[in-house]
Amino acid sequence: MPGTPDEPDFSGLGGGEDQQADDIVREVVGWYNAQIVTERRAPVPDDERIDALKAGRAAALADQERLATAGPAEEARIASVYAAWLRDLKES
Repeated sequence: MPGTPDEPDFSGLGGGEDQQADDIVREVVGWYNAQIVTERRAPVPDDERIDALKAGRAAALADQERLATAGPAEEARIASVYAAWLRDLKES
């Protein structure tokens, strides 16, 4: 039972759908950051790839900002889109 000495009650801390969406978007941003660093450190960096990675990161950061004011339906949509995007990025 939540709130008992054996199991603290964290229900008031939030962390629902909005936190999940934020975590997924943050993970996508992290993927882009890692790819940008890797590409910049390449013997011959591909400037076009770096620009494309920066654009992807910028889009994710804009969506992350939008989450601050998004309603539950928009949060769920962003979480779904970014979960699929993250899967695709990790498979590439």
